[in-house]
Amino acid sequence: MGRSLAALGVYALTPVACTRSEARQESTGRKADSTVPNEESASLDRIGLQLYTVRSLMAEDVERTLQMVAGVGYREVEFAGYFDRPPAGLRATLDGLGLAAPATHVDLATLRDRLPEVLAASATLGHRYVVLPWLAAEDRDSLDDYRRLADEMNRLGEACRAADVQFAYHNHEFEFEHLDDETPFDVLLARTDPELVAIELDLFWIIHAGRDPLAYFEAHPGRFSLCHVKDRAADGTMVDVGAGEIDFPGIFAGSEQAGLAHYFVEHDQPADPEASIRASYLHLSGLSGGRSEAQ
Repeated sequence: MGRSLAALGVYALTPVACTRSEARQESTGRKADSTVPNEESASLDRIGLQLYTVRSLMAEDVERTLQMVAGVGYREVEFAGYFDRPPAGLRATLDGLGLAAPATHVDLATLRDRLPEVLAASATLGHRYVVLPWLAAEDRDSLDDYRRLADEMNRLGEACRAADVQFAYHNHEFEFEHLDDETPFDVLLARTDPELVAIELDLFWIIHAGRDPLAYFEAHPGRFSLCHVKDRAADGTMVDVGAGEIDFPGIFAGSEQAGLAHYFVEHDQPADPEASIRASYLHLSGLSGGRSEAQ
């Protein structure tokens, strides 16, 4: 999911009600109201949506789109731009719809140049996580680039922690492509401080790269605070959740070990965004044994 959030209208910024201890509790998946499933049920108490999935609808009408998202049954959203809406107004809309926004995606250039504004907006909107969603090709040519980026992520994590927010990184497939016989994703995990940099694991991309999420959960317990729930067909294409072959119950059984607290449905290029998020929600709500609220 590579895009500039500034181009989507990230800003018109304003004050995180979340304390540092709450952010740490979420990163370990031990907060009392977390969505962490146990190994037997693999159920989700709350299902979230990455709003990039419905970006075309958000561009037309933010408030109506969020109302539709809540009507489907989603209770959490992850932002990918604010579409020129002021954070205070967005927060009022979310509160009115019973939606929480625990996370937001912000591109690297904005994090470098406008971090105070990002953190101010996060406070207003109740974001507990600020997530770097993408690395441009010119930023990741070599392992040294990844090492420098890991060090920068630690610095961003320090600044976020000072504002009682957790910094996180979201993967794609390219982090698993070998460079000089090493895996860049492993370099990032090893070089970043777990207290400062959480991971939002994109389940489609790690599986598309031929890697096993459960192996990473075992090797790095408590590191994966958030995930993107995206399905993959046999031919490698991205499909609605439930229409592909990914074993979500098997992955979710490892949630406690992983530290997972938030699960965001996403589809990068849905033909019909509303139909896509409804289908994905229906599948996950049935998987968790919960009552579907789709209308």
